[in-house]
Amino acid sequence: GALALPRAEREGHAGGDGVGPRRVPLTPMRRIIAERMSASKYSAPHYYVTVEVDMQAAKEFRGRLKAFKASYNDLVLFATARALREFPNVNARWAGDAIEEGGDVNLGMAVALPAGLMVPVIRQAQLLSLEGLCAASKALAEKAQSGKLLPDDYQGNTFTVSNLGAFGVDHFTAIINQPDSAILAIGQMKDRVVVIDGGMHIRPIMKLTLSSDHRVIDGAMAAKFMGRLREILEEAAF
Repeated sequence: GALALPRAEREGHAGGDGVGPRRVPLTPMRRIIAERMSASKYSAPHYYVTVEVDMQAAKEFRGRLKAFKASYNDLVLFATARALREFPNVNARWAGDAIEEGGDVNLGMAVALPAGLMVPVIRQAQLLSLEGLCAASKALAEKAQSGKLLPDDYQGNTFTVSNLGAFGVDHFTAIINQPDSAILAIGQMKDRVVVIDGGMHIRPIMKLTLSSDHRVIDGAMAAKFMGRLREILEEAAF
């Protein structure tokens, strides 16, 4: 017959001092995150569009900057604000009996904190120079990290950007930060072999994924927006 297992293995553990699950009470921030993400996922029909962006020209542009520093995240934020200016129907929200186009581009910028996620907002991003946007994003990130954000700092977003590239993530999809109708997920920039004019080249490639609310943004519109965003970044049109 079959060999008899030791009692501990029969009961589903290997013996020794077992450690049971730890109950972590919800903080107010975690409760709000849970409620908002659930409401977004249940109410907005999400779909996802991914593009690969050759960041070679952007990398060279960044290397030439002397007057101020711009992170790759800043470059994507600036390109996003510029693309949204041309696509007001992506910078929009569902209003039940109408679709409201945002007008100003108020960019939400997801910041990971030990306690959870905060999304401070860069207001009227379409009016900022690259230098102005870099300063605004840095100031908001520092306020978030030091716990000094005011309610006005994280309200009024019309579009949100989330970047997990610093964590070594190549590609992901994000849940829409309502009342926005779309969120851009940024993966890490990574050297990859690509074919250009029949030849093999190594290029720094970044994957960008747009999550959209299909009630507001149809697939073709999302594709056109992402094509324009890729074009701005690949031309380093900053």
